[in-house]
Amino acid sequence: MLAAERQAMIVELVQQKGSAQVDELAKELKVSPMTIRRDLVKLQENNVIERCHGGAVAKQEVTYADKQTSHKKEKELLAKICFPLVSEGDTVFLDAGTTTYEIAKLIKDMRGILIVTNDLEIAQLLKKSEAELFICGGSIQKETGSMFGRYATQMLADFKFDVGFFGAASINDDFEVTTPTFDKMWLKRYTPMQCEKSYLVVDRSKFGQQAMTRINHLGDYTGVITDREFTSEERKKLEKLNAVIMGTGVF
Repeated sequence: MLAAERQAMIVELVQQKGSAQVDELAKELKVSPMTIRRDLVKLQENNVIERCHGGAVAKQEVTYADKQTSHKKEKELLAKICFPLVSEGDTVFLDAGTTTYEIAKLIKDMRGILIVTNDLEIAQLLKKSEAELFICGGSIQKETGSMFGRYATQMLADFKFDVGFFGAASINDDFEVTTPTFDKMWLKRYTPMQCEKSYLVVDRSKFGQQAMTRINHLGDYTGVITDREFTSEERKKLEKLNAVIMGTGVF
C-alpha cells in the first residue's frame, strides 16, 4: 500500500470514529506503530487531523460565530466586488458561509431576484427581504448552520442558476479546493456546474490549507474573487489551471 493510500485510510477511520489510537490504526492497517506515528505527523502538518496523546482526533469545522468575526472587513470588501456580478431577475445560488452571507446582505432587495441557499443564517436574513427564497433541505451541520448530504444535493440537481457564489474551508498549494467534511464535497463539486457563471469567493486565510476531501480546483470556476496576492510562480500554475483571478489581489 502506498503511503498516500494509507494516510487517506487513516483520515477516513479517524473521521468515522472521531478519534483513533496509534495501536488501533496499526492493527487495522497492518503496519507498525512507528509508521502510523510518521503518518500522523504528516497529516497534522497538512492540517487534516489533530494529534493527541497516543493517537489522533478528527479536525473540527470552525463554528459560524468564529467565522463571522474572522477577516470580517475582507469579506465585506469581497462581497462588494461580487455585487455588480448580479443582475435584476437573476436566479442566484449562495453557498453556505459567512462571506456569502455578506453577499446576501447586498443583493437581498434587488428586483425580481430568486436566491437559493443551503445556509440557515442566510435564509433567516432573507426571510424579510424582497428576494424570492428557496432553501434546500438535508442534514444540518449545527456548528456552521449549513445543509448538506445526498438529499440537499438531489434537491439542487434540477436547478439552473444565472450565477452562483461559493466559499471554501481551505485551498492547498496545488490550488485544489478541499473540505474537512466528506458529505459537503458532492454539493460543492456539482452545483458550480449548474451555474451559467460560478465564482469562488475566498479571503487570503483560506490558502495554503489542506483538508481531507478534494472538491475541485480554482480553474473550475468562472472566476476566483480573493484579496490574496500571488507570486510569479503561482501565477504560472494558475494559468495552467485556466483560473481567472479577480478582486483586490489581481495580477
